Amino acid sequence: MGEEKKSNLVNLFLRNKPAFILMKIHACSNKCYASNIAKEVDCTYSHTVRIIQQLEKEGLLTFDKIGRIKTILLTKKGKDISETLKKLMTLFHSE
Repeated sequence: MGEEKKSNLVNLFLRNKPAFILMKIHACSNKCYASNIAKEVDCTYSHTVRIIQQLEKEGLLTFDKIGRIKTILLTKKGKDISETLKKLMTLFHSE
């Protein structure tokens, strides 16, 4: 992976909303929709969609589209990063 791409990915996760969005997608027990994620992380729908598109571009999630309904699925890489973020948050909150 090139240095610029690594830098972009690190910058993405040093912001709260992308990290929370990724973890919320990972926590979805049922079908996961952008509108539900936006509500849960207290973010506008359009901003949530932009972040989700960026996560897709980085290979962290995919979409399952059936008709007009589009659900969000994490890739293995997305799950791994989400689990790591959750561990980091646990470490920060345990002090």
